Amino acid sequence: MWIDSHCHLNHEKVADSDDPRLLVERSRRADVDGMLSVCCNISNEFDELLSMVQGLENVWCSIGTHPHDAALPSEKAFTTQEICTKANSSDKVIAIGECGLDYYYDNSPREEQISSFRKHIRASIESGLPLIVHSRDAEEDTAQILREEASNASAGKSLKGVMHCFSSGPQLAKDALDLGFYISFSGIVTFKKASELREIAKTVPSERIMIETDSPFLAPVPMRGKTNEPAFVTYTGEFMADLLDIDVNEFAAITKQNFFKLFDKAKVTYSK
Repeated sequence: MWIDSHCHLNHEKVADSDDPRLLVERSRRADVDGMLSVCCNISNEFDELLSMVQGLENVWCSIGTHPHDAALPSEKAFTTQEICTKANSSDKVIAIGECGLDYYYDNSPREEQISSFRKHIRASIESGLPLIVHSRDAEEDTAQILREEASNASAGKSLKGVMHCFSSGPQLAKDALDLGFYISFSGIVTFKKASELREIAKTVPSERIMIETDSPFLAPVPMRGKTNEPAFVTYTGEFMADLLDIDVNEFAAITKQNFFKLFDKAKVTYSK
């Protein structure tokens, strides 16, 4: 039924992180058909993450540098072309990111975040793989940089992607949709104080909406306070279906279809 469009199976906070197969098995029992485990640090994480997902059915990964790590010399050393080469090294790598801007924590200088963001956008355009964007308290710069880089794409190439774990305001939602991006909602949308976010969710066309856990963070109600995992995406999906007044099975099908339309490199396989 469901697809978790953004999780971190290899994160140290994930329960059973020494054996991600347990997380995947629990997700299967919860009717979660597949998931995308997202990379945040190329030098320290990508090779291990790729090796992990190679043995997991209908589990894929991305390659990218989180804005928190944008200033690390080991991350800055990767060129756009090197990111593309690694992304093309396996059928399991289906996206670029997560990357973007985080002005809330400012763990990296903003100029370093912007430089890294532009590099990843260019890798997305060059490789043809969708971009996974993290944006927090950086709405104007996020939209401006995406517009600039998209307009500079060479003939025959274009930018596509998703605003992951969307929690920004209505203007960034509009800007992202105008760029052709998808918008993905996490467990935040179920939180009591997220009324503005719920109103924004109602404005997103059904053909552009996705759901995610961002596990191990942001477990949805009624699991809030627990370590999040892909199986919990069902709670967000059921909540969103009710919010949007869509049959839950139909909403599961819509979000799953949207996932495979954007991440079109992902191929479903089932063992006999």
